[in-house]
Amino acid sequence: MDIGIRERLRMRKFVAFTLAETLIVIGIIGIVSALTLPNLNSSTGEKERIAKVKKIYQNLNDAFTRAEAVYGPVSEWFVNDGGNESKIAKRTGERVTEFMKISKDCKQGTNKGCFSASSGYDGDTIGYKIITADGTSVLFYLTVDGNDTKGHIVADIDGPTKGSDAWGKDHFLFSWNEVEQELGFTPACRSLDFAGLVSDVYAGGKCTAEWIVRYDNADYLQFKDASGNCKNGNKVTETNPRCK
Repeated sequence: MDIGIRERLRMRKFVAFTLAETLIVIGIIGIVSALTLPNLNSSTGEKERIAKVKKIYQNLNDAFTRAEAVYGPVSEWFVNDGGNESKIAKRTGERVTEFMKISKDCKQGTNKGCFSASSGYDGDTIGYKIITADGTSVLFYLTVDGNDTKGHIVADIDGPTKGSDAWGKDHFLFSWNEVEQELGFTPACRSLDFAGLVSDVYAGGKCTAEWIVRYDNADYLQFKDASGNCKNGNKVTETNPRCK
C-alpha cells in the first residue's frame, strides 16, 4: 500500500469521534433543546394568536363596512323586525358574511359543527354561526334596545376542533355598539381605561381582543394579579404594556 494512503488512513483514526464522545454530544444537544424549545414554542404560539385576532378583527371590520355601503347603516337593518332577536341575528349574519370568505355556514342551526360542543355556542338557537376560510369560528348576536343597536360577535380563532375554549386563549369577543359614542364595530371593552382593561384580562375576562389590538401582545397571560404584575417580576404600565 502506498505510504501516503496509509498515513491518511492513520490520521482519519485520530480525528474520528468515539462512541462515548458521540453519546455525550447527543446528550448535550438534548438538554439544550429541552431548555429552549418550550420558550420557542411559547413565542410562536403568542405571535400566531396575535396575528389571528388582528386578522379576524380586520376581516369583520371590513365586512361590516362593506355591508353598510350596500344595505345602509346597521341601525336601519332591523326597523321592521319588532325586536325579534332571531331575525336580527339572521339578518346580521347574512349581510356581513356576504362579504367574507367562509368554508362553512351553519346559519342558526344547532349542533352543526361551527363551534365545539363544549363551547356552548354550537347549540345556540339564535346566533348566526360560520367558519371562515382560514378556520375561525364566528357567531353573530345583535339586539335592538330602543333606538340603539348593540350586540356581540364571538370568534374562536382555533375553530371547532382545537383549542381550550377559553377567553383570551382562543375565544375573543367583539362588539357592535351604538350606545357608547356610536362606536360601531370594535373589540369588546373599547371604552375601558388601562387599569380596567388590566383587571379584566387578568381575570380571564372578555376584553382580551381589545388588549391585543391596542397593545399588539398577549402578555396578559403572564399576569399574576389584577394590578398588572407579571410572573417574571416586571409590571405593565400604559406606556410599557409588556411583561418582557
